[in-house]
Amino acid sequence: MLPGPTNVPNRVTNAMSSPMINHRSDDFRTLYKDIIAKTKVVFETENDIVLLTTSGTGAVEASVVNLIKKDDAVIVPVNGEFGTRLADLVDNVGGRAIRITAPFGENPSLEKIKEAFEINRNVKALYAIYNETSTGTTLRYMSELGKICEDNDTFFVADAVSILGGDDLPVDKWKVDICVTASQKALAAPPGLAPMSISKEAKKYMTENPPATQYLNLKRYFKYFEENFETPFTPAISLFYAFREALEIITEEGMRNRIERHRLCAKALYAGLKELGLAPFAQEDARSNVVIAINYLQGMDDKKFRQILSSQFRVLLAGGFGELKGKVFRIGCMGEVTGYHVMRTLSAISSTMEMLKVPAQGEGLSVAHEILGTK
Repeated sequence: MLPGPTNVPNRVTNAMSSPMINHRSDDFRTLYKDIIAKTKVVFETENDIVLLTTSGTGAVEASVVNLIKKDDAVIVPVNGEFGTRLADLVDNVGGRAIRITAPFGENPSLEKIKEAFEINRNVKALYAIYNETSTGTTLRYMSELGKICEDNDTFFVADAVSILGGDDLPVDKWKVDICVTASQKALAAPPGLAPMSISKEAKKYMTENPPATQYLNLKRYFKYFEENFETPFTPAISLFYAFREALEIITEEGMRNRIERHRLCAKALYAGLKELGLAPFAQEDARSNVVIAINYLQGMDDKKFRQILSSQFRVLLAGGFGELKGKVFRIGCMGEVTGYHVMRTLSAISSTMEMLKVPAQGEGLSVAHEILGTK
């Protein structure tokens, strides 16, 4: 129950045992074209897709080094560790990050973002962490950000590493120029791949203004795909097979059904945890459906709590990090999560609380079961 890597279906794992192929062959071109077509469905876009053999951070960095130049003004809402890292990355490549901050657990005000556009002319891009994994918060005004960027002739970039495939993100409808995610989270594939969607306008800019880098130079990826349906460098072919199978599973379930499943499981987790006396770290209007961050109660030691969960109940949760280390634990409600995972996790947490002599206030399982129904 981590916020990545998540559980990988056997079908996906088995796909990695496919025979190795030449990445300059027709077999590979067929595989790659199929992945690109399926990825467009998941992203809900007609934009170009690039599939990097990197972590999600690699795709985020690729978006920055290919788009942001010296002294470019970039608005970045910051309310957690990954927003902080992104703003720092913009500064590190020579851009000027305009940080719109909010206390961890809350979302930056939409009005403050609008004000930033009024105060700062010629803003190059708005980078938004759609789901802040460190705090369990989700921006619920992404579609409005897309309109603001369109009105201001500004690139809109969405870091959707921990949420795409688990919550709404219609890339074209929300006018997202660059959207990045990672294979090991809500898409339920092994780690190591990072798909990106790139609009015509962003592609044109990147092609005309390539970065001083090689591996993350997206102009090369566009060129190789358009000319030969290939990647410029050797990709992780076994992971490509696994990723295609994961995308096929998503297609079979349907994006609407998948998003509703995540929403229902999150609702059951929040309700069950509340019944146990545990409070979410994030404010109610900012709470994520894919990463549930929970405050520790008095007497709940982070290391002991998660160690008992792992060793006694075989349930693996994540702790907090950065400013939240030792203060919260985080549940990944993403990928293949179902009612079974919700109920087992709540049962394990309740039992662990008893073992730590931190009594639960109520019966979390019955509340969650009522919400889940037969799911």
